[in-house]
Amino acid sequence: MSLIIGNNGKCLQKYLMWLCVSMLCLSFAANSQSDNLHDKWQSLLSKHVQPINDGHSTNVDYAGFLKQRPELKAYLKDLENISRSTFDGWSEDKQLAFLINAYNAWTVELILTKYPSLESIKDLGSFFSSPWSKSFIPLLGKTYSLDNIEHDLIRGGNKYNEPRIHFAVNCASIGCPALREEAYTANNLDSQLEQQTERFLSDKTRNFVDDEHLNLSSIFKWYKDDFALGFRGTDSLPTFLALYENDLGLSKAEVNSLLKGKLSIKYIDYNWQLNDAN
Repeated sequence: MSLIIGNNGKCLQKYLMWLCVSMLCLSFAANSQSDNLHDKWQSLLSKHVQPINDGHSTNVDYAGFLKQRPELKAYLKDLENISRSTFDGWSEDKQLAFLINAYNAWTVELILTKYPSLESIKDLGSFFSSPWSKSFIPLLGKTYSLDNIEHDLIRGGNKYNEPRIHFAVNCASIGCPALREEAYTANNLDSQLEQQTERFLSDKTRNFVDDEHLNLSSIFKWYKDDFALGFRGTDSLPTFLALYENDLGLSKAEVNSLLKGKLSIKYIDYNWQLNDAN
């Protein structure tokens, strides 16, 4: 009897060791997959997105994207193949990088459905619905619209407490913050979002002070509440803007006036023309 138990014990030990090794291999494979997930998108961005306006903005070579549309579709398929359970097991930075990349890549794909026969992304909407409300994106086991990705998955419930996403998601328009020339990644997400924020706020064509006002992009009007939810201790749009006083070119006196409500804010018109390099 003891011999049988001993043999069974050895078998059990070997089985447990095999199980542990198998789980480690699966975990390594999953991490490798997620780390390399955005390589195709990175390759496309590096070829077809060029900085302009002293680096504050970018132009997108949609004609070039159109020639490589199969590669773009392959990347979108990779995103589609990520299950909700896999996504839920990731860190918040990895989740957010995934969602921002998905939004931007699917926006490019949406433009390509009618390119070059359009002048604005708004041309893809109708009298009854906007292009952002179309449900056409297979992601995480459901079908989403661009609005769903931005407002539900990214902004919903302030899960990520990250107002800087407004300088990362791209609406394919000149008025929009730059489509970044590289894919977002978990390891670099904070620095990437900070760079995007600084490059947009320091763009004097869209955010500037004159004799009477602090003139800002309409993004700050549409999403004003997002800048008052506690990011880095801020509780209002003025306190958020004060974090970037140097990028905005504000003097100390102007910052004090802004925080006291004495420097009025004026929102400038948004340019919805396609951010097309061609």
